[in-house]
Amino acid sequence: MLNPQMALEAASQGSRPPARAVGARRLLVAGGGGRLGSAVLEAALHEHRFVAVGVLAEPPLTSTLRRLHPVAADAAALRAFAPDTVLLVLDSQRHAGGREARLVQPSPAELPALARQLQAAGAQRLVVVVPHATASLPAALRAGLASLDEAAVAALGLRQLVFMRTARSAGAASVGDVLQRVASAMLAQLHWMVPQREQPLRVPQLARFVTALALALPDAPDGTRVVSPELMWDWAQPGGGDAVVRAWLHGQTAPVLPAQTRRW
Repeated sequence: MLNPQMALEAASQGSRPPARAVGARRLLVAGGGGRLGSAVLEAALHEHRFVAVGVLAEPPLTSTLRRLHPVAADAAALRAFAPDTVLLVLDSQRHAGGREARLVQPSPAELPALARQLQAAGAQRLVVVVPHATASLPAALRAGLASLDEAAVAALGLRQLVFMRTARSAGAASVGDVLQRVASAMLAQLHWMVPQREQPLRVPQLARFVTALALALPDAPDGTRVVSPELMWDWAQPGGGDAVVRAWLHGQTAPVLPAQTRRW
């Protein structure tokens, strides 16, 4: 998950005092062992407006990074860490073995119970990231809730709730899963049929988008939202960035961007 160079950089950067002007932000990443989740965790550690970054893990697991805190998935540990924002990545694809295998990887079926547990621990902002196969998402789900489980989470009354249905590229299929590889190969043939603004971002850039969204949430009106592929594409363009996210969160018209290719 965290390569040695990134670990050294994060450790050295962690010695700097956090930016207190925007408040003491405490972020928890659930699902940090997956390919996308590990990238989200890395992006969060590089953002010093979070004074503490927790990752849901099975004890015993310790961290040598100053701002990284393994947090057990029990009520007492969650209350002790007291996250104000949670990034929940429902990605079943493991990134690596070893220590990373001890990071908790929630399944979609666990979403309602885990959301209730997080709310009881004090979390008021929840971003749920659900990767899906490219070109397989029905248009009706882009702006609405996809299941009764998501509706149950929306009914909890969290101040901020965001669902992100992020397209997974065909190359993300597991090598050992033959059926998944066949399905991904078939979907890859549809790549050129998918409009440019609906095509997936690469994992590192998607992770930065998730982090930018988490940082912008406290200043936005309360409510439940669903991120569209078009929003992520616009954010990734030159001239996009945080202004696009802020406009979307406040229900405003996003900045008009020039017709350019996606930046990586």
